[in-house]
Amino acid sequence: MTRIIVTLVALALAWATPARAQDAGGLVITRAASRPSRVAPAQNFTGTARVQPLFDTTAATRAYGASVAFEAGARTAWHTHPRGQVLIVTEGVGRVQRWGAPAEEIRPGDVVRIPPGVKHWHGAAPTTAMSHLAVTGSVDGRNVDWMEKVSDEQYRTP
Repeated sequence: MTRIIVTLVALALAWATPARAQDAGGLVITRAASRPSRVAPAQNFTGTARVQPLFDTTAATRAYGASVAFEAGARTAWHTHPRGQVLIVTEGVGRVQRWGAPAEEIRPGDVVRIPPGVKHWHGAAPTTAMSHLAVTGSVDGRNVDWMEKVSDEQYRTP
């Protein structure tokens, strides 16, 4: 788990812009209780997924991070990210697929790098829940472009 957290921090710093003088001196701690999880919106997800924001973009960074927990069979709709996305699987078994390629299984410790603009989806396996950390860059305040839902046929095809 420590290796996963170190990776997440390194990824966030890789998206960071040079720190401004006023940002260089202090630490900012955001307590877990101040970041409650929420059910992911049904228009962008199939099944039940919960999103817990971890950190948001700031003047010094362009990265957003969240922990996402998918119940068995839950998944995102097809989508892209203008600056790409990194997923770090923390629990369970999941699937990820880019448009035009077969779905691939992902497990704890796996790191998935999705390049900017690549149409993809990710979620839990049909009978097993999955959680991952997601780090996404943003452009002009936008970090995702949602598309159509993944059909049951697309989801079932390995």
